[in-house]
Amino acid sequence: MFENIDDITVNYEENGQILVNELDKVVLSRGGWTTIIFRCQEWRPESDDYGPDKFIIARYRKSGGEYRRQSKFTISGVDQARKIIGALQSWTDGAT
Repeated sequence: MFENIDDITVNYEENGQILVNELDKVVLSRGGWTTIIFRCQEWRPESDDYGPDKFIIARYRKSGGEYRRQSKFTISGVDQARKIIGALQSWTDGAT
Protein backbone atom coordinates (compact mmCIF):
# COMPACT_ATOMS: atom_id res chain seq x y z
CA MET A 1 0.00 0.00 0.00
CA PHE A 2 0.98 3.62 -0.26
CA GLU A 3 1.63 6.07 2.58
CA ASN A 4 1.95 9.17 0.37
CA ILE A 5 -0.44 10.25 -2.40
CA ASP A 6 2.44 11.14 -4.70
CA ASP A 7 3.79 7.56 -4.47
CA ILE A 8 0.55 5.94 -5.69
CA THR A 9 1.00 4.24 -9.05
CA VAL A 10 -0.77 1.77 -11.33
CA ASN A 11 2.51 0.31 -12.58
CA TYR A 12 2.30 -3.47 -12.36
CA GLU A 13 5.13 -5.91 -12.93
CA GLU A 14 5.34 -9.70 -13.07
CA ASN A 15 8.50 -11.73 -13.62
CA GLY A 16 10.47 -8.62 -14.58
CA GLN A 17 7.96 -7.52 -17.25
CA ILE A 18 5.97 -4.33 -16.70
CA LEU A 19 2.41 -5.35 -17.58
CA VAL A 20 0.79 -1.99 -16.81
CA ASN A 21 3.02 0.96 -17.65
CA GLU A 22 1.97 4.28 -16.09
CA LEU A 23 2.71 7.18 -18.45
CA ASP A 24 1.28 10.05 -16.39
CA LYS A 25 -1.10 10.86 -13.56
CA VAL A 26 -3.06 13.79 -12.22
CA VAL A 27 -4.27 13.98 -8.63
CA LEU A 28 -7.85 15.29 -8.84
CA SER A 29 -8.45 15.51 -5.09
CA ARG A 30 -6.40 15.02 -1.93
CA GLY A 31 -7.36 14.10 1.59
CA GLY A 32 -8.77 11.07 3.38
CA TRP A 33 -10.41 10.15 0.08
CA THR A 34 -8.18 10.78 -2.94
CA THR A 35 -9.07 10.62 -6.64
CA ILE A 36 -6.39 10.14 -9.28
CA ILE A 37 -6.58 9.75 -13.05
CA PHE A 38 -3.80 7.73 -14.69
CA ARG A 39 -2.69 7.43 -18.30
CA CYS A 40 -1.23 4.00 -18.95
CA GLN A 41 -0.62 1.21 -21.44
CA GLU A 42 -0.95 -2.55 -21.03
CA TRP A 43 1.60 -5.06 -22.29
CA ARG A 44 0.42 -7.21 -25.20
CA PRO A 45 2.57 -10.36 -25.33
CA GLU A 46 1.10 -11.44 -28.67
CA SER A 47 2.59 -8.36 -30.36
CA ASP A 48 5.51 -7.92 -27.94
CA ASP A 49 4.67 -4.27 -27.27
CA TYR A 50 2.34 -1.98 -25.36
CA GLY A 51 -1.20 -1.36 -26.49
CA PRO A 52 -2.93 1.98 -26.98
CA ASP A 53 -3.38 4.44 -24.14
CA LYS A 54 -5.98 3.67 -21.50
CA PHE A 55 -7.06 5.87 -18.64
CA ILE A 56 -7.90 4.79 -15.11
CA ILE A 57 -9.82 6.89 -12.60
CA ALA A 58 -9.22 5.48 -9.13
CA ARG A 59 -10.41 6.38 -5.63
CA TYR A 60 -8.19 5.73 -2.64
CA ARG A 61 -9.09 5.85 1.04
CA LYS A 62 -6.57 6.52 3.76
CA SER A 63 -6.83 3.90 6.48
CA GLY A 64 -4.22 3.01 9.09
CA GLY A 65 -1.83 5.56 7.59
CA GLU A 66 -1.96 3.98 4.12
CA TYR A 67 -3.93 4.69 0.96
CA ARG A 68 -5.88 1.69 -0.31
CA ARG A 69 -7.73 1.59 -3.61
CA GLN A 70 -11.49 1.47 -3.07
CA SER A 71 -12.69 1.62 -6.67
CA LYS A 72 -11.53 2.18 -10.22
CA PHE A 73 -12.98 2.83 -13.63
CA THR A 74 -11.02 2.14 -16.80
CA ILE A 75 -11.60 4.30 -19.85
CA SER A 76 -10.83 1.84 -22.63
CA GLY A 77 -9.26 4.22 -25.12
CA VAL A 78 -8.99 7.64 -26.69
CA ASP A 79 -12.41 7.47 -28.39
CA GLN A 80 -14.21 6.75 -25.13
CA ALA A 81 -12.15 9.45 -23.38
CA ARG A 82 -13.21 12.01 -26.00
CA LYS A 83 -16.89 11.08 -25.50
CA ILE A 84 -16.52 11.56 -21.74
CA ILE A 85 -14.76 14.89 -22.28
CA GLY A 86 -17.54 16.01 -24.65
CA ALA A 87 -20.28 15.10 -22.19
CA LEU A 88 -18.54 16.84 -19.30
CA GLN A 89 -17.81 19.89 -21.47
CA SER A 90 -21.46 20.20 -22.51
CA TRP A 91 -22.64 19.86 -18.91
CA THR A 92 -20.15 22.37 -17.53
CA ASP A 93 -20.28 25.07 -20.22
CA GLY A 94 -21.87 28.07 -18.60
CA ALA A 95 -22.02 26.40 -15.17
CA THR A 96 -21.01 28.45 -12.21
